[in-house]
Amino acid sequence: MPDGFLTPKRRTIRDVDGLIEAGLAAEKSRAGLEQVAETYAVAIPGAIRELIGTPDDPIGRQFVPDAAELVTAAHETADPVGDEAKSPVRGVVHRYPDRVLLKPLLACPVYCRFCFRREQVGPDGGVLTAAELEKAYDYIQGQAGVREIILTGGDPLMLSARRLGGILGRLAAMTQVEVLRIHTRAPVAEPALVTDALADAMDIAAPLFVVLHANHARELTAEAVAAVRKIQLRGVPVLGQSVLLAGVNDSEAALADLWRAMLRARIKPYYLHQLDPAPGTARFFVAPERGRAILAALRGKISGTALPTYVWDRPGGAGKVPL
Repeated sequence: MPDGFLTPKRRTIRDVDGLIEAGLAAEKSRAGLEQVAETYAVAIPGAIRELIGTPDDPIGRQFVPDAAELVTAAHETADPVGDEAKSPVRGVVHRYPDRVLLKPLLACPVYCRFCFRREQVGPDGGVLTAAELEKAYDYIQGQAGVREIILTGGDPLMLSARRLGGILGRLAAMTQVEVLRIHTRAPVAEPALVTDALADAMDIAAPLFVVLHANHARELTAEAVAAVRKIQLRGVPVLGQSVLLAGVNDSEAALADLWRAMLRARIKPYYLHQLDPAPGTARFFVAPERGRAILAALRGKISGTALPTYVWDRPGGAGKVPL
């Protein structure tokens, strides 16, 4: 539909003017928010905007910029999980002996205010060129121990169906590769991105899993569930991952609601992540002791199929460990 026909809530908000016009920020906060927007990308698509009641509710808190993002705590770093340290060629991260990440682009439909790649992602996209993709393929092909490739970014489901299908086809053809994975926020952030053509591109012979990032039950709208269903109907299992966030889901009720909503959508909760200490994210921090207590309290109260593994991604690229 042409942009001129979109309602204000269906347009993607990309700047401070848009935040103020939508009632998500006050004019008096403009200067601080413009400083934030100069450093970290802003995008709130219509599907997310419709879920936000106030900037500090569980949805708004995740996506509406805040001047607190300009304050970097002593423990926060620009590369908290060691992506750069473990990147042998552009677009590839190789932390584990049997798995690699491939980041074909660094654009997202929505920019989370707690993102551990927040200094890398943005509207410019960081899309790998054809030559850079070939170098990435050559590197992966040369690693005999690599059995699994994870497409991440940015959000791989922002790629065209043709390009996504081409990448999946090249990776699936590698003799040592047994499993492919796509990590995405698109079905909840911008469900319209998941077209039939894009879902068809995921209908491949190689085992493929999609891992959906959602942090609150309200993100799993009817539109989001329908987008997920398109993927599932191609025989692709969908797992769920979430980040434990103060003011968003740091309670037994919020996490139980989220994981039950995932199960109703045939999504298996997979990981609950401890927050990565990216710059300016301290307002989202929940102590691991609190996270463990919530998980312990939920055990026996909700189905075991609803309980994910609570994990911490260690600094410097050392990898995840259960908490």
